[in-house]
Amino acid sequence: MRTLTALLTTLALLACGPAAAAPQVVVSIKPLHSLVAGVTDGVSEPELLLAAGDSPHTYSMRPSEARAVRSADLVVHVSPHMEAFLERALDARGDRQSVLAAADLDGIELLGGRDGEAWGEHGHDHGNDDAHRRDYHIWLDPRNAQTITAAVAERLAELDPEHADTYRDNAEAQKQRLSELEADLNQRLEPVRGRPYVVFHDAYQYFEQRFGLEAVGAVTIHPEQPPGARHLNELRGQIRELGAVCVFSEPQFEPAIVRSLVRGLDARPGELDPLGAGLEPGPKAYFQLLERLADGFLDCLDQDR
Repeated sequence: MRTLTALLTTLALLACGPAAAAPQVVVSIKPLHSLVAGVTDGVSEPELLLAAGDSPHTYSMRPSEARAVRSADLVVHVSPHMEAFLERALDARGDRQSVLAAADLDGIELLGGRDGEAWGEHGHDHGNDDAHRRDYHIWLDPRNAQTITAAVAERLAELDPEHADTYRDNAEAQKQRLSELEADLNQRLEPVRGRPYVVFHDAYQYFEQRFGLEAVGAVTIHPEQPPGARHLNELRGQIRELGAVCVFSEPQFEPAIVRSLVRGLDARPGELDPLGAGLEPGPKAYFQLLERLADGFLDCLDQDR
């Protein structure tokens, strides 16, 4: 009887044909990868390009990564203006319909980059290229993360109708967790609203606007280029004048500049990480990233700690 049951089961499976393979998804940076992994949970695991503490501003892809980008069913990234290293591999695909650029999604309002000497801007002319004047660190607003989550689920449902319900159910659950995260961080960060600080580069505007934080300047506009002595001297004067509480470095870049900048001032050095260096990739990483950002602000700005 067991033999007959097994035979019937095998015949039924053969009649249905082999299960379709889940789409191969490649994602540029860890925060986006985490959101995508939350949508594909239980179906597949997306491939992450910048797995370590690398910066998309300075990254160079290995040949194996370029091949993965060219052959993937779906590539998810922020924008060519954020991950310029992807452009050649994306051009080689010849199919931009299978590329999801999060910055281009309906529902995401791109903020402009902040101008002025406090932000490392010294008469640099962008010309008429408005795209380069945008701030592409969109993932640091949990409401943008909800928009990205929904768009990824719909794109995957089109590519893989067999698992469409799973993608959409995962997306709804993730959007609910993102709403809860926003409410929690909004409450936690309330004690440090209005306290001025300087960031290493202007990467946190979306987080700051969502939670009411007050950056007054940046060490550099281009994190891959060290700031000049004139700008550092001006920042030191501004830190004194505005009573900036903290100056933040980032783990992807040399912190010695920040230590030198605060020497002899009342401001304290701190650290913020917009990408999640050291976090284990996966569905939890995005939530841990924003929680660590909140901890970084609180640890440095909350003088009662």
